[in-house]
Amino acid sequence: MKVTFYSIFLTHHQVPFCLEMQKRLGDDFKFVSTTKIFKWRLDMGFKDLDQEYDFVIKAYESDKEYEKAKKLALDSDIVIIGSTTDDLIEERLKQDKITFRYRSRIFLFLDGVIKTIFNKEKINLLYTRHIKYRKNKNLYLLCASAYGANDFNMLGLYKNKIYKWGYFLDTKKYNIDELIDKKEKNGKIKIVWVARLINWKHPEIPIRLAKNLKKENINFSIKMLGVGKLESKLKDEIKREGLEDVVELIGQVPSNEVASYYEEANIFIGTSDSREGWGAVVNEAMNGGCAIIANQKMGSVPFLIKHKENGLMYNTYSELEREVKEVINNKELRRKLGKNAYKTITEEWTSDVATKNLLDLFELVVKNKSNEFKLQEGPASIAKNYKKIKI
Repeated sequence: MKVTFYSIFLTHHQVPFCLEMQKRLGDDFKFVSTTKIFKWRLDMGFKDLDQEYDFVIKAYESDKEYEKAKKLALDSDIVIIGSTTDDLIEERLKQDKITFRYRSRIFLFLDGVIKTIFNKEKINLLYTRHIKYRKNKNLYLLCASAYGANDFNMLGLYKNKIYKWGYFLDTKKYNIDELIDKKEKNGKIKIVWVARLINWKHPEIPIRLAKNLKKENINFSIKMLGVGKLESKLKDEIKREGLEDVVELIGQVPSNEVASYYEEANIFIGTSDSREGWGAVVNEAMNGGCAIIANQKMGSVPFLIKHKENGLMYNTYSELEREVKEVINNKELRRKLGKNAYKTITEEWTSDVATKNLLDLFELVVKNKSNEFKLQEGPASIAKNYKKIKI
């Protein structure tokens, strides 16, 4: 089976899946990169991964590579389309060959109705990506958000052809009992928050939490990793509220060093709102054996977290604060959540499990038997509308 994955450029979140596909398919797997990596990503310390793997076709590099990428679009048994334009695969779509789009949510619901309907570019993307070929019987969706099925079903798109997907990290292996034992020797509860310092990531929430925990004389610290336009405002607030002893703004941390912060932390809090299509920091924190407390609105959270089993979800700030206090005061709960989170991300939501499941699905689709695919849990399983749970 020949499979080609199209995206703007290769990211570290895509590498484990791509390597697993290459392992299973050999030279029959290719990744087509359509855009040279953005300078701002290089400035943030990300590598140009297009240059590091021989399965990457750099369509932007030369006419020869572009034509090779265009030929793959017609010759491949399966094509996966990530975040890229449709110029290379337009003819494939016209011929209704088996194609899987890889998206999180529709802009209309991710960014809001007003921001979408008055944005000509977004409306055009909605049409070309999802509406133009909506009648194609061989067009499917890999959905990297628990709320994606709700969005697409509401618009009558990809009916009965939506499958759970996301990001699959290169997980680190630990003796999880030893790691959690080490965390418990911290002397105080360590909380970690990782994201850009921008509005919809809500970096003000950990500061509000710190203020309230300090009032109750709880022994804790919060480390916030990331940079962004709100940094100076947050620094001023930390100083104004006298939180310098419990909140530390770490700044930008290279991706290969972030794991050390999860290894130290007892608790991870994820505070992004519904504009977070996925949120790979949740995967990372689960790998580090943290007790996860995350906003249910984040795209990855309902896929990865089973409430009270391998993490906690919240809907409001008061619920977040209550859950943080509960986890701080309950050592056994911390251990249970951290251990189960690690197990989920290293045994269930992995690149090898995802690849096996996806290839099983591909085999049935090629045989026109996709209705026989019955997987209900985990990556590549059937995605249904998600109904938020009450906390």
